[in-house]
Amino acid sequence: MNTREPLRLAAAYNRWVNGRLYDACARLSDADYRRNLGAFFRSVHGTLNHLLLGDLLWLGRLQGSAPAFAALDAELHGDFAALYLARIETDGALCAEVEALDAESLAQPLHFTSLVTGRVMVLPRWVAWTQLFNHQLHHRGQLTALLSRLGVDYGDIDLIRMPGATEAATRSPQREGGPR
Repeated sequence: MNTREPLRLAAAYNRWVNGRLYDACARLSDADYRRNLGAFFRSVHGTLNHLLLGDLLWLGRLQGSAPAFAALDAELHGDFAALYLARIETDGALCAEVEALDAESLAQPLHFTSLVTGRVMVLPRWVAWTQLFNHQLHHRGQLTALLSRLGVDYGDIDLIRMPGATEAATRSPQREGGPR
């Protein structure tokens, strides 16, 4: 397996599961969508918004042009449709960026200033990509808890349920063009 394969799978899963969860969220009334349920980012809307903000922040850092958000809960889009469209666009950008990665670029250091602490941080780019996808898993877990609490069935979103996931996991690097 080459260095990029786990990131490719994570990006594909991210796109697939976000579509599933946004479709589930679309069934909520606006009141339930915005209701403060005591989550870290309060509501379903707040959690979806934070997930997008985090992705845009990390993607921007990795591209060398991080957006300047005032806070981790800054509202990007006030309505569901605009947030969903931005999510789709961002997921596409993440997939495209991962496709362009190679082992050399993943090993390069990433320098950025933490929005939380204001400190300059340095870490390998592969760690930043791992952080981006790990952050999504963390907050999607919160989102699924909120949806369950609201009685919304979002289906089976395990990675192994994603179409093509098991085929991608068993694909040989040689058939993909060899190690990169």
